[in-house]
Amino acid sequence: MLTIFAAAALASAVSAANCTALTGFTLENARIASAEFVPAGAFQAPASAGPNANNDQAAIPAHCRVKMVFTPTAKSNINAELWLPASEWNGRFLAVGNGGWAGAIQGYNDMRVALRRGYATAGTDTGHTQADGANGMFALGNEEKLVDFAYRAIHELADKSKAVIAQAYGEEAEYSYFKGCSTGGRQGLMSAQRYPEDFDGIIAGAPANRHIHMHVAQSYLHIFNNRNPEYANSYQYTADLINRAVLQKCDVLKEGFINEPRQCEFDFDTIRCSQEAGDSSFSESCLWEHQTIETQDYYGEGLRTSDGTIVFPGQALGSPIPRLPFDFQPPNAFLFDTIRILGFQDRNYNWRRFDLDRDLPLIDERVGFVDATDPDLGEFEANGGKLLMYHGWMDDGISPWNSVQYYESVVQEMGAAQEDAVRLFMVPGMGHCSGGPGPYEFELLTTLERWREAGRAPEEIPASNPETGLTRPLCAYPETAVYDGSGDTTNAGNWDCKAL
Repeated sequence: MLTIFAAAALASAVSAANCTALTGFTLENARIASAEFVPAGAFQAPASAGPNANNDQAAIPAHCRVKMVFTPTAKSNINAELWLPASEWNGRFLAVGNGGWAGAIQGYNDMRVALRRGYATAGTDTGHTQADGANGMFALGNEEKLVDFAYRAIHELADKSKAVIAQAYGEEAEYSYFKGCSTGGRQGLMSAQRYPEDFDGIIAGAPANRHIHMHVAQSYLHIFNNRNPEYANSYQYTADLINRAVLQKCDVLKEGFINEPRQCEFDFDTIRCSQEAGDSSFSESCLWEHQTIETQDYYGEGLRTSDGTIVFPGQALGSPIPRLPFDFQPPNAFLFDTIRILGFQDRNYNWRRFDLDRDLPLIDERVGFVDATDPDLGEFEANGGKLLMYHGWMDDGISPWNSVQYYESVVQEMGAAQEDAVRLFMVPGMGHCSGGPGPYEFELLTTLERWREAGRAPEEIPASNPETGLTRPLCAYPETAVYDGSGDTTNAGNWDCKAL
């Protein structure tokens, strides 16, 4: 027994010599660019990872840092990093996702946490860098790079990382997981849909899984306001009024956020101006008719085509309308590149020509593969996969209704089987992926491990706000946290998960 234990301990370690020897390991359509043994200490992420990539400066354990390049096609150039614990590997692998248009390995904070827990962990730039151009410019004249961004890079990351792990430790990872938010959430859903055997469990937060429709809808807001100047500066004057009125009506416990937007109804006619609608002056105390209609659309079903088809859902009540004027400039390139580059392959595309009814179907036909909307997760479920979704009700970047709609489409497609594979947790008072006045801090990786490895499906997840001390259970949708009517509202012990 001691001999067996010693062999297992040896297999879960990587020495400096074994680390550097990995450069000679052969991978199909890929190469190991470097393998460096890194002693324990703080890690400084490169500037390309983004402004928040070095928030975590606590020491990480000694590890083998492997840099890889994947070339599944002649036009692909996917960079990735894999960190292998030098000792006490826990037998698990965690891949981390990206945000926005990616273009860099961005999940270093999650990789630090994973390494401390004994995980082998990896991330990728999805096949392009800033050198290929900002936002979506990397896809101009290169559909293969767009395919890499859409789904192939994460699949390559999973496949190649598992191979290197097996080579380094002499045994395969027992469990492989993925964690991401926003674009990372889309990557997680895409993996479950396209490559159901890549991961045993997936954490997908605030998924941008309808990337095409979301960017088209948000770009169209700019286009519409440029075509209709009377709308353009409405929110500069009325955002504060709208946000105050909604909170006053729906924040029944006066917490500074709405605990359950599904229980909130607001009639925007109650703050409508009593004067004639023909008065075009702006008011900070009431809404004109066109402002009322626009606000109802913002919080309603969302942007629709002329035949009533929903392009992308509107916001949840309690997600504040931004107090920003539109200044008659072209749509933001971050959003508009989905139309001009992905859709039309034209850096000089004139936004004034865009017609929602005519052009959205064309864009869907050309690059709809970027979106991850397939509700059939039968193969993922049959493989034992677990999908843990979450979304903040105050997310003003990606509508929380998008996650609700996807979850409900899975329920409709899979029936009772989805309960064994998919759980959604909506977070009151949380913004995009984190932050906000609500309980935005919660531990999901342990929850996923228990679900996948021990069969303990999560019914509720403890959550807190580290700034205010507020605690509250997050409930498996469609249940929600309900105050029991007595005691401190900031104490999770006074809340229960119940059906509406």
